[in-house]
Amino acid sequence: MARSTQSTHPVSITGVLGELLITAGVLVMLFLGWYVWLNDIVTGSVQQGAAVDVQRELQQEWEDDLAAQPEPEPEPDDADPGAPLDPPVAIAPAAGERWGALIVPRFGEDYVRAIGEGVDPATVLNSRTLGVGHYSDTQMPGELGNVALAAHRNTWGGAFSEVGELQLGDSLYIETRDGWYQYGFRGLEYVWPSGVDVLLPVPQAPQVEPGEHILTLTTCNPRFSTAERMIAYAVLEDWHPRSGGAPAEISELVQASGR
Repeated sequence: MARSTQSTHPVSITGVLGELLITAGVLVMLFLGWYVWLNDIVTGSVQQGAAVDVQRELQQEWEDDLAAQPEPEPEPDDADPGAPLDPPVAIAPAAGERWGALIVPRFGEDYVRAIGEGVDPATVLNSRTLGVGHYSDTQMPGELGNVALAAHRNTWGGAFSEVGELQLGDSLYIETRDGWYQYGFRGLEYVWPSGVDVLLPVPQAPQVEPGEHILTLTTCNPRFSTAERMIAYAVLEDWHPRSGGAPAEISELVQASGR
């Protein structure tokens, strides 16, 4: 009786290695998809919610302070509409503490992010409750000079992911205890990571005394890279005291969040 034979195929080391590499590649792609895309969405949503919650708490404190203060004197009817703006100067808190919020309608009708003092990654920029940091050696809102803020363009919520979409004349608002500082977008600049002169009181002009209220946003460029920095500049155009209510452009957002 003939004995049956069964053909066998030797296991190829190259084949096994190839399958392992393919599997590893798929896992890496899934991780990157989570880290860059899904994690950004989740963290951004958390930052958005945290900003609203924090501002609601701060709002109550600010309203209580406002109620305890005497009524401000109304401006005279003959006030010069062309006179320079003279808003109050916001008080800088301790490192890592929240002191206000950034509201940018161009980034979305519900966009609001809490601003923390400093740009430390662990406590501010990579925080699930902050995400936007204030360079402590730059001015505070209300001071002549440069209020400089930083945030990630991608990962950790990507609070500044849409900075490149800003258009001339777009309004950017910083909300503090005293009210809303309204800035108008002026333009973008791209610099090397070593280009720290953008943080000067007059950006890129070390010998010039400040004569304007400037807002500077800094983030990485291009996307998914730290090769250079994208810089957005804006100039203070208006000041809205809390006693007069939020600016019309963001009043619905403020009301919706209970602020």
